[in-house]
Amino acid sequence: MISAPEVEGFVIRVGGLSRSEVVQSLHSEGVLLNVHAETLLAHAEFDAPKDQSLRIVERTVEDLGFKHGAVQSRIFTAAINQGLGLCPIVTGPYLRLATMGQTNAPDSILSAGRAPAGAIHVASKPVSDDVEYPKGFYLRVVDGRAWLRGYRCDDAYVWTPDQRLAFLLPDG
Repeated sequence: MISAPEVEGFVIRVGGLSRSEVVQSLHSEGVLLNVHAETLLAHAEFDAPKDQSLRIVERTVEDLGFKHGAVQSRIFTAAINQGLGLCPIVTGPYLRLATMGQTNAPDSILSAGRAPAGAIHVASKPVSDDVEYPKGFYLRVVDGRAWLRGYRCDDAYVWTPDQRLAFLLPDG
């Protein structure tokens, strides 16, 4: 008997909610936000996000071919060359809500100028070239509390090989 191939990743619905509905959903689920996440949620991309289904897959920086780490632009280029896509910036809050069972981080450090342990960064095209503006979201559970956090980095920052990212797996 021939079985169907196993499909990688999982599908989430993204968009279709107003900004206030997204924020209310996060608050209702007890999700904590940092100031960078709040800044991203206020961006125009959240004014009327397209309602769509996305297949999300996770990769480490090393999975993408960087055993010693790499900067974000190289990581994103490698992922695209391997057939993955960047998620729309609006994916962050929906992915947080879809993964409330995420494992607790191994430490409680919230900000240390490095990728936090146990985080999953949502790979998305930055909405601003300003290095002071948040580049995207990451998901983390600290001391049993779910977080949606925004992060900032420039293209000199080297991501570690074990850093986990969520990418879009395009149809086909």
